[in-house]
Amino acid sequence: MSQTLKILIGDDTLELGIEWATALKKAGYYAMTRPKRGKILLDCALAELPSALILDAKTSELDICDIIKTLRGVNDYRPVIIVTANYDSPKVENEVMDAGADYYIVRPFSPEVLVNKIAYMLKEHDRTAGNKEQEDSDMEIIVTDIIHQIGIPAHIKGYHYLRTAIILCVKDSEMINSVTKLLYPTVAGIYNTTPSRVERAIRHAIEIAWDRGDVDTLDSYFGYTIHTARGKPTNSEFIALIADKLRLKFKSEYHPSSHFPIQSSKSGQTNAVVKM
Repeated sequence: MSQTLKILIGDDTLELGIEWATALKKAGYYAMTRPKRGKILLDCALAELPSALILDAKTSELDICDIIKTLRGVNDYRPVIIVTANYDSPKVENEVMDAGADYYIVRPFSPEVLVNKIAYMLKEHDRTAGNKEQEDSDMEIIVTDIIHQIGIPAHIKGYHYLRTAIILCVKDSEMINSVTKLLYPTVAGIYNTTPSRVERAIRHAIEIAWDRGDVDTLDSYFGYTIHTARGKPTNSEFIALIADKLRLKFKSEYHPSSHFPIQSSKSGQTNAVVKM
């Protein structure tokens, strides 16, 4: 295993932190131990970007839940394991898991248990990241193909804005419920333009499709769902109809169990606490 995989341990005591670090180093990881002080742990996590974190449920200076939420807000997914010596406090378990922790384990346990859990979670993370990358690539190809079939030319700006808007709505269904306040500004930020220009360019692209596109192709995607008096769909109707179809397709192909495929205690196991 590569020494570049850094693991941050929020305990520098000889009894625990050093013992865990020794076991992790034997397994090929680069272990960093720090005291259970929230500011030190957060600064180290942000500066070093460890591959996984092992943190105590009780930290001074900063609350452990605040640390987890901050990490979730600024970093890519990194497994966070919370360790506690107090099994009599289910409230703590619920709070740290709701904050974004991935695993909650109660002492005492052998260092080998911790090493095995870290290895499993990192393996699952790599597999999930690979799945997500493939899913994103497949989604872009499919959306591009649909836009071509409908008859929107690739040289106009609305083509690119529309493709991005559809992909965003497939990934986050709330986007389509707030087109003006959320979707257009997000697309505009990606392309360094304004929301109003995004809206106009997408509307123009749809108008071209309705004027030049193949009737059978348009009917296969939109059928009788479009308001007959207006003829062409609105921007939000157009994006929502395609996004809904794609969301169902990708949910069945990539997420057959209807949850994100990281099998940690937060997403896959029936019991979030392991007591050794």
